[in-house]
Amino acid sequence: QAAKSARTVVITGVPDGLLQNDVMTDILMIHFQKSKNNGGDVEEVAYPTGKKGVAYVTFEDQEVVESVLKKDEHRLEDKRLSRYYLLKVTRYCENVSAFIIHLLVLPV
Repeated sequence: QAAKSARTVVITGVPDGLLQNDVMTDILMIHFQKSKNNGGDVEEVAYPTGKKGVAYVTFEDQEVVESVLKKDEHRLEDKRLSRYYLLKVTRYCENVSAFIIHLLVLPV
């Protein structure tokens, strides 16, 4: 299994203060498990975080990270929300630096 940082994405644009934190965590988990969102098995959703409107989603498999990142638009929709919210999904930055170090330092 890949390192946790390699299986984690950063979600920004999470609507803040609309719902209880545990409800928003549940909505995020459902969104990222759906195949229509290129999702897969979610290990953990970290919300709230130290940053407003930011969540971290960790998947069971690193491949899911790649497919989630390929989706053009992530619309967070749920009957408990009055409208949809566009989420921005990016790679967890620790993974990017580890990947660059791997490319620069380690022979192929």
